[in-house]
Amino acid sequence: MGFIYNTLDDLPEVLALFPVTGVLLLPRGQLPLNVFEPRYLALVDAALAGDRLMGMIQPAQNEDKVLRPTLANVGCAGRITGFRESEDGRYLITLTGVCRFRMVEEMETDQPYRMITPDFEPFLEDLMPADESNFPRDRLIVALKEYLSSRDLKADWKSVMGAPPETLVTALAMLCPFLPAEKQALLEAPRWDARVDTLITLLEMANAGPPGPESVN
Repeated sequence: MGFIYNTLDDLPEVLALFPVTGVLLLPRGQLPLNVFEPRYLALVDAALAGDRLMGMIQPAQNEDKVLRPTLANVGCAGRITGFRESEDGRYLITLTGVCRFRMVEEMETDQPYRMITPDFEPFLEDLMPADESNFPRDRLIVALKEYLSSRDLKADWKSVMGAPPETLVTALAMLCPFLPAEKQALLEAPRWDARVDTLITLLEMANAGPPGPESVN
């Protein structure tokens, strides 16, 4: 990551936000983003000039109907670990998840993007590797195989079977086309083992119903 976050003091007191519906960033997960709106190009510029941190969060209201939608209470801070500028001026960045935060209050700012005071303290366990003991890989694999098969999706099963538990769970939670509320439930799971249970439950619930039109990109 280029910088190690160990304590609360390593995390910022002010955080600029990139609100996107249906997008999930988790600690140590890697999220590619195609940034093209002027306000978020400015956000990336500011992050690159500073600590390279920004917060991913979901709006709690429909962005097409509300000019300034209410935001979810919990998001995840990420550090820009990859950057490329396209010929047409877009930024293609990679965010690596650092730590979740609870939104304390939104700040008044003259910047085109939104800024908040974050509270990282409830999620400081995010700074440490997950306890991967008692990982129910077999149950996850069964649910995942049925989920993918019913949607005509493919997986590299050798990689799935050999992936470290946290890496696998984080990738599936971020990549599977769950609904925004389901993504938020994965984000807000209090501990890693709860996120594992939530992920498996979502897969099993989806398997019990009709398949949707979504696909994993």
